[in-house]
Parts: sequence; C-alpha cells; structure tokens
Amino acid sequence: MMSSLILLAIIVAFAFYAISVYNGLVTSRNAYKNAFAQIDVQLTRRYDLIPNLVETAKGYMKHERETLEAVIQARNSAVSGLSAAKANPGDPQAMQQLSGAENALTQTLGRLFALSEAYPDLKANQNMMQLSEELTSTENKVAFARQAYNDSVMGYNNAREVFPSSIVANMFSFQPAQLLEIEAPEKREAVKVSFT
Repeated sequence: MMSSLILLAIIVAFAFYAISVYNGLVTSRNAYKNAFAQIDVQLTRRYDLIPNLVETAKGYMKHERETLEAVIQARNSAVSGLSAAKANPGDPQAMQQLSGAENALTQTLGRLFALSEAYPDLKANQNMMQLSEELTSTENKVAFARQAYNDSVMGYNNAREVFPSSIVANMFSFQPAQLLEIEAPEKREAVKVSFT
C-alpha cells in the first residue's frame, strides 16, 4: 500500500512538472509571437513611408526611373515577406524570406539616398527631409523590435532545448523558432540619411 502511494505521488509530481513546463513553453512561444507583432508594426510603418518618399523624389529625379522602380519593387517584396512571416512567426523559411527582402530594400533605399545627393533641390525639399527623418526613426524602432524578438526567440529555444524540458517540448511538438537575422554586418545599420 505504501509503495502504491509513493508511486502515485511520483506520478502526480511528474504530471504537475510536465504541466508547468508545457505552460512555460506556451508562454515563451506567445512572447516571441508578440515580439514579432512589434516588428510588424514598425515594418508596416516603414513600408507606408516609402511610396511617399518615391513620389517626392520622382519629381526631381526624372532620369533615375530605374532606381525608383527598384525601390518600389523591393518594398513590395518586403511586404510579401512580412505577410509570410506574420502568418507564422519563427518559421525558418518565412524569417529567411523576410530577412532577404529587408536586405534588398535597405540596399535599394541606400542607392536612392546616394543618388538624391546629386539633386540639391530634392535635398532641400521639406517633405523629403521630413520623410527621411521619419524613415530613419522607424529604422531605429525596427532595430529595437528585432532585438526584442530575437531575445524572445532565444529564450523560447533555450526553454524547449534544455533537459528535462526538452522531453515535454518533444512530446507536444514545440518546434524551434528562427531568429530574424541580417547576414552582412554593414546591413545591420539603419539607413543613414543626411540632407544637410
């Protein structure tokens, strides 16, 4: 009888432990999804600013149509990447697609700003200066949101990989989450804009 009670106590203790680990994993997964939602807000703001920026530049940069079209194309690609990532934050394929699209957009915006240096009237345009300032501010917010997301993903991945939590994670199919990374160090910086 005593051994049955001890066995029952061990089973109950294990059940409570498994429930606690499961709830912790769910909480961690929800935390990184919430952190991605913050990236979504900032990237959406960034994408909304870009058409206004291109429209402002279009009036001054008539001979740079190719660059302006490349910016719009890169923006549309980034919007698609964000939609895929938003559908399943943490999914490795979706995060790589978003990361690649963001890299391409950052590069094309860099080319646009570099070309705009050759157009003094554009540099002096109040609307262009304001849009550039808002874009730079948004870039900084994206960087902070990305850092918070990556921290949340790391916490979740650690929680699902350490023993004995990994047993519960595998029993309930908790998949690893992917960080949102940018490959090249020079691409980690926000677009630098200077119209002075």
